[in-house]
This record gives sequence, structure tokens and C-alpha cells, in this order.
Amino acid sequence: MATAAPSAASRIAVVTGASGGIGAATARRLASAGYRVVLTARRKDRIEALAEEINATGGQATAYALDVTDRAAVDEFATAFKTIGVLINNAGGALGADPVATGDPADWRTMYETNVLGTLNITQALLPALTASGDGTVVVVSSTAGHGTYEGGAGYVAAKHGAHVLAETLRLEIVGTPVRVIEVAPGMVKTDEFALTRFGGDAEKAAKVYAGVAEPLTADDVADTITWAVTRPSHVNIDLLVVRPRAQASNTKVHREL
Repeated sequence: MATAAPSAASRIAVVTGASGGIGAATARRLASAGYRVVLTARRKDRIEALAEEINATGGQATAYALDVTDRAAVDEFATAFKTIGVLINNAGGALGADPVATGDPADWRTMYETNVLGTLNITQALLPALTASGDGTVVVVSSTAGHGTYEGGAGYVAAKHGAHVLAETLRLEIVGTPVRVIEVAPGMVKTDEFALTRFGGDAEKAAKVYAGVAEPLTADDVADTITWAVTRPSHVNIDLLVVRPRAQASNTKVHREL
């Protein structure tokens, strides 16, 4: 089904964590759907290259280097916008897979700051512009980890539970305003960096996450899902959309062909 082009008042979409993976794929998809995308991430070279790619293929994109955990920088970024239509809260990630007994508090803190406080910072800063558009959408890219725990994942699970609760509570608090709150919770997604970052660059450990899984989700699968939710008619709110590969029945039940 074809999707309607965004209105002029709501055609700017800010994507956090746009330097790779789901964020970059979502930026490409939204640009193809007619949005002017603003790419934010810490890695300036990555988002500038992506902006060039999108612009070269007929889309509209701007790159802005930003660390969402830096509140002063986020507030300064937000002053550039009177209205925006869409905010994609994608910045986040996982560090480590240790049990609670030996987990590194520094890793837990970093995950909480990026997944929860980063989402809080940019959402608070841009909520007035989203409301002013008359047709705003906040998307929180959480995880199935935000809806069910698993051994060795407590730090990430706690952070993604925080992101889930933030989205759920915000929806209650702003009902009646022209802003939707959508949560997309992906399961197993194979990207170039997620598992590698989680395991401190250990390629062998990262590969084991996906071992034997014929078709884990791709970043573009999730981006397609996000774009579909964003481009529903304004009165349609996709509160929560959980998306997993067919081979994954739960966080702890995965079919592997080994």
C-alpha cells in the first residue's frame, strides 16, 4: 500500500544514532518517503557521508554531530527548529553480557545514559517543536529486551525497560496533544556493529549471537517497520510493535540450524 507524503508542516524527521545500523537504514527509508531527514550521531564523518548519499539519490538530508547524553548540546541543537514532524529515538546500544553478580557498573551507567537519558534529553528538547507542527510523532526504538529478561542481559534489559516505560508514560501524559508516541521493539537484528560493540570488539563472541540463525532481521527490516508506523494516518497510533525474525520465538527461544 502506498503511503501518503508528509505535510509541509511535518516533513522534518530527526534521527538519532544515524551513523549506522537501524538509524542509517531508517534515515534512508524516511528520505524515500518524502521527509527531510536530520541525521545525528557522534561520528560526524559517518553521518556526513550518509547525508551526501541521500542527497545524491534525490532525498534531502542534513548531518549534525550530536551526543544525546550531552544535555547542553541537545538544547542548542533544538533551537534550530520551530517545528518538526518526527523524532526517531534510535541512539542506544548494549555493553557486556555479564551476570548481575559481576556486571560492570560503568557499562550499566553508560547503557542507561544512552538508552534512557539520551532519549529523555532529545525528546524533552524537541517536544515543543513536535507539538507546534500540529502533527508530531515520537518513535522510541526499544528492544524485546525491554519486555522480557534473559540471563546475562540485565544491564541492557534494565536500560531498555526504562526506554519502554518512558514511551508508555509519555503517551499517557501528552494524550490530547497532536503528538503520537510509537514504540518499536526489535528482536534479533544482525548489523555490523551491535554485537561487536557489546562484546568489546570480540568478533568470535559476536558471531555466536547469530550462529545457525538462517535469517535474523536486518537493519532495513526494522527501518521498514518504523517507516510504516510513522506513515500511518495521523489518527492511527501504533503504541507498540514487536518485530522478530521467524526463527526467534522469544528472547531465550531461538531456532538454530547447527
